[in-house]
Amino acid sequence: MSDVATTELLGLLKLGKASQVDQALDSLAVQDIADALAEIEAIDGRVDLFQRLPDERQTDTFSYLGDRQQLDLLNALPSATARKILHELLPDDRTAFLESLSADDLENHLKLLGPADLKQSLNLLGYPEESIGRLMTPHFVSVESHWTVARALDHIRHEADRGETVNFVFVTDERGRLVDAIRLKDFILARQDRPVEALMDGEFYSVLASADREEAVQVIQRYDLSTLAVTDKQGVLIGIVTVDDIMDVAEEEITEDFHKLGGAGVLTVSLKEASTTLLFRKRVGWLMILVIMNLLGGAAIAAFEATIQSMILLVFFLPLVIGTGGNAGAQAATLMVRALATGDVQLKDWFKLWGKELSVALALGITLALIVSLVGFYRGGAEIAIIVAISMIAVVVFGSMMGMVMPFILTRFKLDPATASVPLITSIADIGGILIYLTTASLMLSQGLSGG
Repeated sequence: MSDVATTELLGLLKLGKASQVDQALDSLAVQDIADALAEIEAIDGRVDLFQRLPDERQTDTFSYLGDRQQLDLLNALPSATARKILHELLPDDRTAFLESLSADDLENHLKLLGPADLKQSLNLLGYPEESIGRLMTPHFVSVESHWTVARALDHIRHEADRGETVNFVFVTDERGRLVDAIRLKDFILARQDRPVEALMDGEFYSVLASADREEAVQVIQRYDLSTLAVTDKQGVLIGIVTVDDIMDVAEEEITEDFHKLGGAGVLTVSLKEASTTLLFRKRVGWLMILVIMNLLGGAAIAAFEATIQSMILLVFFLPLVIGTGGNAGAQAATLMVRALATGDVQLKDWFKLWGKELSVALALGITLALIVSLVGFYRGGAEIAIIVAISMIAVVVFGSMMGMVMPFILTRFKLDPATASVPLITSIADIGGILIYLTTASLMLSQGLSGG
């Protein structure tokens, strides 16, 4: 929905034009209605608009609200309506809502579920956090390999309402183990008396329910799937994940990586919903660490006070040299974290990439060294030009290698490579740059390059 349409709907609400509001709601998609609900600050106003929706559209609209908005709305609705919504939610949407709740809220809302829904929800919540098991829906349609195509199609028609999607028909053996995934169009085009196994080619993709969600993202992206089967350790088909769920996960992962790379804690709510206290807590930790890192950088400069006093011109190039090292490290870290997150590179690739990054860093360092050496020669002669050039090459190589290696080290120890945040890499590269630059200057000056 466009901003204009949102403004018009909210304007009709403020003017109390009930009939026009109802007409506007009938013409809008549930996603757009959810956006409009999010713009209403007063919970009474949200409830009023939500209850204007036909019963068959309320649950779909609810599923597109943010976690906090869902909780607030559910708490404000009559118990009967809240029970109905939780019952009608798709299992994966219901699990996503329940896992966002605090312990007390979770207990209260589980009480609203019927026995079957409660059992199903507890089963899905029993999988590890960030696992595919919590993302999947156990509603799917499957057929057995020894059936005929006609029997399979009859079964698909009869069970279609149980499945979130029937773009793929999953084939299982008599024990429920997944043996194939066949496109629905192949069933439609096949002769009715053919056995299902005649359509099978053995090419299918699945993931374990206990696997990390990122694995499902990578499989669906790599093989251009709309639906992915989820199995247990014995290969029994227990659920599916669809591409719309995976898109949400991919967006969350990218957002999380951005937060970490920026040196901020991961927000589980939108920036608009986050309180001032939450934003403070998420950011203050890293800033305190970086303050300590910068104090170490100041201590490194103080250790070379005599060198700086002997040639004050060194200070002019100090921000340039150390800043370039930090920038080079930030570039390398960003590229490596993203490549690891998408599966473009693996741990086994580290040595090959190390050599490639070293070559690139040397080329960058030499290029920048040639440029800054001209400025150095102009400002302080050959002595300063040589000091700045050597330092520039060493600092760029140090920063680049630090930015490339640290994400690999974190991945090796089963940690999120995005933890190698840009501010952290930059601070480490800054300290290293200070030491490299001033050590180089100290050695060069002590040898009296200019004959002094």
